[in-house]
Amino acid sequence: MTAPHPDAPVIGLDLGGTKIAAALVGADGTVLARHTVPTPAKEGAEAVLDALAVAARAVRVHGTAAIGVAAAGVIDPFTGTVTSATDTIRGWAGTALAAGLAIRTGLPVACDNDVRAAAATELDGPDDDATLLYAAVGTGVGGAVAAAGRMLHGAAGIAGHLGHLPSPEADALPCTCGATGHLEAVAAGPAITAHSVRLGGRPADRLQTVAARAAEGDPHATAAITLGARATGRALGGLANALGPHRVVVAGGVPRIGTLYWDALCAAFTAELMPPLRDLRPRPPRGGADAAVLGAAALPRTLPLHHPHTTGAPS
Repeated sequence: MTAPHPDAPVIGLDLGGTKIAAALVGADGTVLARHTVPTPAKEGAEAVLDALAVAARAVRVHGTAAIGVAAAGVIDPFTGTVTSATDTIRGWAGTALAAGLAIRTGLPVACDNDVRAAAATELDGPDDDATLLYAAVGTGVGGAVAAAGRMLHGAAGIAGHLGHLPSPEADALPCTCGATGHLEAVAAGPAITAHSVRLGGRPADRLQTVAARAAEGDPHATAAITLGARATGRALGGLANALGPHRVVVAGGVPRIGTLYWDALCAAFTAELMPPLRDLRPRPPRGGADAAVLGAAALPRTLPLHHPHTTGAPS
């Protein structure tokens, strides 16, 4: 791999299902410029690549060294492709993400999964040799694992997809991946909302509505939220026993709905821990709203770069 000039700015792109956030990031991690464009998710992969290029051009300055993309889906940073994805972005699976964007912008591109990029900001620089377990619970359930300070990618970039762990609480429930009984099917925001209705609650269009009802004492909303939280806590506690992490971080929109969720998750997590880990507790992320774009901007310095107008292995 060929890292960009250490003093040159880098563009970080955070690609989600509804919007693309772009930031020009200086060598010291300062955000120098920002821009946001909608994600044309229903128009297909080529339209999304075009939108990524538009967002990059909006913050680009002379001397920009590279682009880092933190993208939804299973991303293989070594081939620069989307190896698997849901239908949130139409036709996203199989997209040559890095090559397509490099051709459109003329800049070298590094890419990774969005949760993994955000999780990297929880590490304290290149000398941090911690083992980190990171979960992102929102519209889906994603995650990342770092061992000895290095993010694990695994075969085809699939490492860290915690939402597809088997979960007893999700028995027989269909998952977005096509299987049944996975954690995401009971723990993601839409899954909690749907489960509240299955338990006999009133229809709801969003998790925040369910959370508001739980705060008013609605038993169906309360049961759905605590079930999703306990399922997540149990899965993370089991993984903690397997991995021995120094830190466990739980990010995403779902943990922010209130103490009912957070307390249930932490109690379930703690109940699973083996004695040597009894003091370990999940904590919220410290990266804030810029975690994904800052993580994306760091990718060209740590992952292979895919150059425009070239074929074969990345540098």
